[in-house]
Amino acid sequence: MSQTNGDKEMADATPGAEVADVEVKPERQRLRLLPGSTDTAASFAFEKEDHTLGNALRYMITKNPDVEFCGYSIPHPSEAVLHLRIQTWDGVSVHEVLRKGLDDLSDLCDAVEDKFTVSRDAFDTSHSTGTTLVDS
Repeated sequence: MSQTNGDKEMADATPGAEVADVEVKPERQRLRLLPGSTDTAASFAFEKEDHTLGNALRYMITKNPDVEFCGYSIPHPSEAVLHLRIQTWDGVSVHEVLRKGLDDLSDLCDAVEDKFTVSRDAFDTSHSTGTTLVDS
């Protein structure tokens, strides 16, 4: 093995050497359909979510005219679980309504991020005097 600048060259693995099997644990589902659900009325449990997602998603789903009722709850403050209940008018799938609500919320977040980035860049450009708050 040669040595250059204190680094040692690593030897190749011996033929027939095998890498130890690494157990890959599947990620647990973070969204579950709760028992007692139908096509037009269902409750969902979101793991590791709280009021931040719950209130925003409830608002987006409630704006859908096909929705009769949408509400959410956090069953217990020490558990990171959000329960979302959706009831739709006849013939409208709660699964489609949930997907649309998530897509609409994602689109809204993208629009807010884009507006923020444009405004921040405009502010930075208009206030670039070369001095920092420490210099002032």
